[in-house]
Amino acid sequence: MDELMLCESEYRLMDVIWKYAPVESGRLVKLCESELDWKKSTTYTILRKLVAKGMVRNDDATVTVLIPRDRVQKFESERVVTKSFGGSLPSFLAAFLGDRTLSDKEADELIDLIDKYRNDN
Repeated sequence: MDELMLCESEYRLMDVIWKYAPVESGRLVKLCESELDWKKSTTYTILRKLVAKGMVRNDDATVTVLIPRDRVQKFESERVVTKSFGGSLPSFLAAFLGDRTLSDKEADELIDLIDKYRNDN
């Protein structure tokens, strides 16, 4: 499961790839140049790492996604809740909200989400 753990630069490149895939590697270099201010060598170095992790494929100069964004986000979210909050989702949510208040719409959306994932459903 550690293959889903991305460092900051890997996540930034994946963000571009998820947005444009499938994308030719030459176009990806140009996109990273404009969106991330990266040099060609940086893009290819990070791309090689992502290929080695099995996140993307680079065949015939076309980069395709192997691991979807939502799977990585789920992994990262679970890791943060487990590591920083002992697995307690209510503790995470309380820390995330801090002093912020919720609109009625946001509160209703959270209630609907909680009801959807409740054990007794």
